[in-house]
Amino acid sequence: MLLNLAMSTMSAAELVLWAALAFLFWKKGLHRRFPATSVYLTLRAVFTVLLLVVLRAEALPWGRSHHVNIFYFYGYFTMYVASAVLLYFICIEVFRSALAGFPGIMKIAIVVFRWAAVVAVIVSLTSVSYANKGLSMLFDIFCGLTRSVSVLELCLLAFLCLCMNALRMSVRDMAFGIAFGFGIMSADEFISSLWSSHLTSANDPMQFVFESLLLAALAVWLVYCFMPESVRRPVLMPASSAIYRWNEIATALGHTGTKVAVQQPANSFFLSDVERVVEKVLARNMNGRESET
Repeated sequence: MLLNLAMSTMSAAELVLWAALAFLFWKKGLHRRFPATSVYLTLRAVFTVLLLVVLRAEALPWGRSHHVNIFYFYGYFTMYVASAVLLYFICIEVFRSALAGFPGIMKIAIVVFRWAAVVAVIVSLTSVSYANKGLSMLFDIFCGLTRSVSVLELCLLAFLCLCMNALRMSVRDMAFGIAFGFGIMSADEFISSLWSSHLTSANDPMQFVFESLLLAALAVWLVYCFMPESVRRPVLMPASSAIYRWNEIATALGHTGTKVAVQQPANSFFLSDVERVVEKVLARNMNGRESET
């Protein structure tokens, strides 16, 4: 009884946090800077409400007789796949925000990130066992896709932590807060995938660990929404710094250069005629001076 009450309380807290985050993103205008993150929060808030309603209906005799659990299954994995796709665009948003002061490096980094995402998806799909058919195979594919995106999120968080000083980025920046929250959720995803075979029921003690990590990620985002964000100033650095040279090189890549107008040489026949006229004029002047003397 106590376990059911605790799980119900945590589920209600999760619902409130999703709705509060979606509202705060729109109220503070963060949806203009991070549109994919705003859509992600709205999606999770709406689907969390719907799935809780379906889950409550499943516990009733009417719900069991009408097989409501099928709607819960398809609804959950619809949210699962949509969230995985949105997470890719969220990573792009965080990259753009973190590298806003270095447009050249940002261009190259986004291209590298896209190829890394393609490789991660291919590796995750090739590691899936296709011996199972039907819904079981779809479940494995969805889990592999989510794990590949989780790897990208952890790599993004590690990149921001290592390059924060070089990028002149503050810990209070919303881009870092988003990456930090998704890093916690990625760790939660990996732990749950490792322990999924050992779970015996919905009230297993490990379920409290998974839900606690999810609530911690939501709490981090809520703190960043309430915390005044530091204003990012223009990045000033000496021209001899390595990152400045890398940015200039990256900016120059792909440019064909400016076109220079080259004057065509004059016609050789025209030049020879001018030379003859000048010679004749000089010869007349010399003859005139000799006659006078």
